[in-house]
Amino acid sequence: MNISDAAARSGVPAKTIRYYEEIGLVTPRREGNGYRLFRETDVHKLAFLGRARALGFGIEDCRILLALWEDKMRASAEVKRIASGHLAAIDAKIDDLRAMRGTLAELVEACAGDDRPECPIIRSLEA
Repeated sequence: MNISDAAARSGVPAKTIRYYEEIGLVTPRREGNGYRLFRETDVHKLAFLGRARALGFGIEDCRILLALWEDKMRASAEVKRIASGHLAAIDAKIDDLRAMRGTLAELVEACAGDDRPECPIIRSLEA
C-alpha cells in the first residue's frame, strides 16, 4: 500500500511517517520507481508508534519500545521500567503545572483589573 493508505490505516499523518522513515523507525520497501510500499507489518508499527507518541513517549523511548514489541522473548520488566520512568516524568510535570497554576491564580486574584496602572501580575513578572 502507498503512504496515504498507510497513514489512513495507522492514524499517523504521512508527514510523520516520512519522518519516522528518515530516523529509521520504519523501513518500508521501495518499488522500482522509488515509491514506498508499506506492508501490513509497517502499518502495525506505525499504529504502535502513534499510540506510544499519544502517551507522550519520546522518540528514543519509542525506538526501544518498538524493539521490545518486536522481540517476542522480551522481559516485561524492561517495558515497565521505561513506562514507569515516563509516568514519573508526567507526574513531575503535573506537579509543576499545579504550582504554576496556583501562583498565577493568586496573581490574578490580587490584580484589581481596573484602570489603574498598578498590577501585581506585571510586578511579579518584572521581579
